[in-house]
Order: sequence, then C-alpha cells, then structure tokens
Amino acid sequence: MKANVGTLDRSLRIAAGLILLGLSLSGVIGLWGLIGIVPLATGLFRFCPLYPLLGISTCKTKA
Repeated sequence: MKANVGTLDRSLRIAAGLILLGLSLSGVIGLWGLIGIVPLATGLFRFCPLYPLLGISTCKTKA
C-alpha cells in the first residue's frame, strides 16, 4: 500500500473519526457514529482505498 493521504487530509480524517466515535459512544448519535472507524483507519494508515480508483492522491510527491 502506497500512502495516498496527505498531512492535512490525514489530520481531518482522524479528527472526524474521533468525533464520530465519541458521539456514538456517548449515545448522542447512536450506532451510525461507528462509521467513524473508516476515516480514523484511513487517516492512521495513510491509505484510502477509494483514492486509487478515482486517481486522487493528496500526498506530496517526492522529486
């Protein structure tokens, strides 16, 4: 797996994932908040499986 999630994208994904999981675990939004696992995992692993299919990469390329 080649990293395709950049720094800003990664930070936003981790923050969104943690917020969704926190809201779900506290009972504010119910079990739908467990979808926060997806952005959290893609942020932590720096790989989004949808990006290669769409031809997107937010990582800066090395010269």
